[in-house]
Amino acid sequence: MFFITFEGIDQSGKSTQLEMLAGAMEKAGISVLRVREPGGTPLGESIRELLLGPEHAGMDPWTEALLYAAARAQLVKDVIRPALMQGKIVLADRFIDSSLVYQGMARDLGVERILDLNRGATGGLMPDLTFVFHLAVDVSRERLANRGRVEDRIEGEPMEFHRKVEEGYRRLEKMYPARVAGIDAGRGVDEIHADVARECRERLGLEI
Repeated sequence: MFFITFEGIDQSGKSTQLEMLAGAMEKAGISVLRVREPGGTPLGESIRELLLGPEHAGMDPWTEALLYAAARAQLVKDVIRPALMQGKIVLADRFIDSSLVYQGMARDLGVERILDLNRGATGGLMPDLTFVFHLAVDVSRERLANRGRVEDRIEGEPMEFHRKVEEGYRRLEKMYPARVAGIDAGRGVDEIHADVARECRERLGLEI
């Protein structure tokens, strides 16, 4: 079946939109599986703690890239591919595009090198459709500040890093127009959901 991923800078609303789309699909009688990255397996959740723990500030960019790829490899093997083989639609909160943007672009490791690494890790699995939720970086940081909890290691990066991430997602949209749909995330959730559902209908032929 289809593999749909949700991408964007922190607090762009991608997780909310994933849940809204999953609800709409289930209402339409479509079998859906939700996953998140990094995580989704016991090993992946342990790697998530390493990657996001503020105590690991200063982690080498390649260590970071390899850990993300390792968690992703396990998730694809244990969860995503079996679900797709069962005819389910898989909705993922982040996937390979996060690595292309965060490590390939914002960390300057190179998009092609990160793409090659992750193609090997996942056996070449790529999304059928990727939503990128664009949000002004200052709005993202304001939402983070108002959230009332300690920032994780990635959230705690300086403003310039997050600007590179948002710029990277805009580059990504131009690189892969056939599968990447850019969404203005600075609007109301219902208006955004309507755009997401429309893209699913037009690009994948889903009746939702």
